[in-house]
Amino acid sequence: MRTRPLKVALLGCGVVGSEVARIMTTHAADLAARIGAPVELAGVAVRRPDRVRAGIDPSLVTTDATALVKRGDIDVVVEVIGGIEPARTLITTAFQHGASVVSANKALIAQDGAALHAAAEEQGRDLYYEAAVAGAIPLIRPLRESMAGDKVNRVLGIVNGTTNFILDKMDTTGAGYQEALDEATALGYAEADPTADVEGFDAAAKAAILSGIAFHSRVLLDDVYREGMTEVTAADFASAKEMGCTIKLLAICERAADGGSVTARVHPAMIPLTHPLASVRGAYNAVFVESEAAGQLMFYGPGAGGSPTASAVLGDLVAVCRNRLAGATGPGDSAYAALPVSPMGEVVTRYHISLDVADKPGVLAQVATVFAEHGVSIDTVRQQGKDGEASLVVVTHRASDASLSGVVEALRGLDTVRGVASIMRVEGE
Repeated sequence: MRTRPLKVALLGCGVVGSEVARIMTTHAADLAARIGAPVELAGVAVRRPDRVRAGIDPSLVTTDATALVKRGDIDVVVEVIGGIEPARTLITTAFQHGASVVSANKALIAQDGAALHAAAEEQGRDLYYEAAVAGAIPLIRPLRESMAGDKVNRVLGIVNGTTNFILDKMDTTGAGYQEALDEATALGYAEADPTADVEGFDAAAKAAILSGIAFHSRVLLDDVYREGMTEVTAADFASAKEMGCTIKLLAICERAADGGSVTARVHPAMIPLTHPLASVRGAYNAVFVESEAAGQLMFYGPGAGGSPTASAVLGDLVAVCRNRLAGATGPGDSAYAALPVSPMGEVVTRYHISLDVADKPGVLAQVATVFAEHGVSIDTVRQQGKDGEASLVVVTHRASDASLSGVVEALRGLDTVRGVASIMRVEGE
């Protein structure tokens, strides 16, 4: 075993960073045996240096992250500060000064992954980010390496633990959205400002990363269609149960049937209770991968939290350090297929539409005519009425999103339709 240690700079020492530092210290002998050389924590960049950090030598702590990554003796920089800047500049600076990088920064990788990979390749360094997508769940490495000889057609998953916890509570207890969110906040699953989670921004960044890797194409964050889950109601869950379904916030990445394009989207969807993703409870994540040779694969586990995320970071650290010792680099960016990203209007799926209508003869015929005029076939209809008011639930066969949008616009123009209560896609069938 090489005796000179590989030196690691840690950017950020919050929930994840502190766990990375702890594991590096407590498992030092095991890590050295697995890598073939000792690893040494050479510096920790933080914003608040006066905070007590158990197990970390205070002499390693600095507020000058730039100086830390510019040190010529740093072998690997671990970035867990998040956000776009200063993370982007620090990572590119690290490459320029000879270090490889391990990151958990989904927002940055989704937005600037191509440029960061190019910067790493120019300097002959690694950029790994397993922790950016699904916490402890090994997903990026299987897609990039284990399935490198296969053709992935679809990636369907729950990639945000906060939203899954909220929707699971609404499903199992009958709670409303706000009540479930309050519980998630109290338990520490939701941030004080949960917007990134509940509006789908977090999942959209992960969908962009997964799409790019799965389909070997450039998929940017702006390419991902996004809908949040704040409008999901107890009534939606009641309708889902009548269909034998539940509701999940899904990230869906698909290759078109003709193989000529891809789509990436995040939105709430009804899925059958028989689908493996329907049984994913609490704050857990799960990703369902469909490929030509391997068939259907499911990856399941905790998708967030200090220890789970640190596990993925340390896995990348071991791989990068091994590459460093071998004088090699691991898989980089792969966008050779260069498939275009199709707009949401071309996505084809089933739909569940709930309408508030007048309770009088002829309403159903009017509604059915609108669907027919837009080429959307109806599968089932359920109607309940009382005192001149009625609810009408329509479940369609597969249709394009553009066609469904035309239907909804036309329905809103009918005098007999008081309102479109909800529209939800039906997936996983």
